[in-house]
Amino acid sequence: MAKKKTDKQLWEDWNEFRENTRRATPIDLNETAIEKAKRIKALESDDEAWFKYYFPNFYSSEPADFHKKSTKLVMNTMELYLIRSWSRELAKSARTMMETLKLALTGKKKNILLVSSSYDNAVRLLLPYKNILESNQRIINDYGEQQSIGKWETGEFTTKGGVSFRALGAGQSPRGTRNDAARPDLILIDDIDTDEECRNPERIRNKMKWIEEALIPTRSISNALMIIVCGNIIAKFCCITELAKKADKHEIVNIRDKDNVSTWPQKNTEENIDRVLDSISYNSAQKEYFNNPVQEGDVFKKVVFDRVPILRSCERVLVYADPATSNKDKGNASTKGIGVIGYKAGKYYLYKVWLDTMRNSKFVDALFEAYQFLITEGVDIKRLYVENNSLQDPFYEQVIIPLIRQKEREKGMTIPLTPDTRKKPEKFYRIEGTLEPIHRNGSLIFNIKEQKNPHMERMEQQMLGVSATAKMMDGPDLLEGGVWLIQNSIATSNNTYTVGFRTSQKY
Repeated sequence: MAKKKTDKQLWEDWNEFRENTRRATPIDLNETAIEKAKRIKALESDDEAWFKYYFPNFYSSEPADFHKKSTKLVMNTMELYLIRSWSRELAKSARTMMETLKLALTGKKKNILLVSSSYDNAVRLLLPYKNILESNQRIINDYGEQQSIGKWETGEFTTKGGVSFRALGAGQSPRGTRNDAARPDLILIDDIDTDEECRNPERIRNKMKWIEEALIPTRSISNALMIIVCGNIIAKFCCITELAKKADKHEIVNIRDKDNVSTWPQKNTEENIDRVLDSISYNSAQKEYFNNPVQEGDVFKKVVFDRVPILRSCERVLVYADPATSNKDKGNASTKGIGVIGYKAGKYYLYKVWLDTMRNSKFVDALFEAYQFLITEGVDIKRLYVENNSLQDPFYEQVIIPLIRQKEREKGMTIPLTPDTRKKPEKFYRIEGTLEPIHRNGSLIFNIKEQKNPHMERMEQQMLGVSATAKMMDGPDLLEGGVWLIQNSIATSNNTYTVGFRTSQKY
């Protein structure tokens, strides 16, 4: 664990920050008053140009469309309640700071509160504002000296232009927070949730009560109030989820978009994102970068890993694949999964799984790998099922089948594929109803030899994260599909005295 920095070290860090800010913002000493006034007017008419000029050390990458769209909303809507659940590395706090300082320096906001989970954290977040106003040469040159005498403390200060800033920790009394006659007109809430507090719903409810009964009522009813909340969804029940119920807008922007590409490619490359995500657990990645906190143990407290019988000795064996949701995914990466499932003596075994965000061509490659796995393991009758409900049918026929045919021609072989056209109930209730009973009695076993395989690791994490509100259950979903087919086959054979699956299947 990293050692906590001493006061001296922190002081040295901030001195360095101030010096870097000063050096990064040189001014033109030969500029005339007319040229200066014209330049300032042009910058103030263009938010992005303003940010880029005054904050070159923060504005290091060109903004994404979501940045510009959100800023336009903020700069043109003085009465606003906005929540920014932007992933880590998407500059939510930095952009909010640039917007806030422009609103303050151009006279649109006068009394600013910065609120966080604790007073110390609020002070830490407010320090860049203070140091920028002290040392940013371009701001000082264009808007005048900001540091005032006698009203310039670490957690509370007022500029010479009369704009006040105050740090406030959750639970502290905000009463009396005035700047002359002006009540707070901009409340910034940043990093309000903590992991520890989110484990105790009562603490979240108490904090919400403070926000709604003490913090927000410091406003003036007759004057516009802007509230900007910066925070990710780190738990299923947290301040962010509750504040979102009252907000005018809740912006959820993940590190990657629905097509699995970087939402800010100008800064975060695919390779860099992959490197970061590969270095942390699935659960951590979902919480920190995808606003999808995984609450372990809602249905499955633990996944059972054990030795599995020889695959060809199983009474039933199948491969079950889930390609995508609909035709709209054509050509794009989405979460897909394929599992090899066996049944023997009342137990269900997951031998191998391919579970990841992958393009359609890679999914088809994995499908053929699964078929080859059956061959290698000496399975006599090979059955491969692909989920194909009414929503997926166009996608299956127009995208998946042509890719499979092409692959078959390349390999000179045909795979025995059967579409699973079952009309399925809602995903969570299917998974819970089919898998939980056999898991509870110890009859759902995962191959221990595959435990360290990243695909199986993702499968384990998704199993542990199964809940009614979970966003990622593609692995458990495909497992449920395969287990259901096996169970249905057993029931059919028991009723008709037919042993095993049908040997002739329609493709």
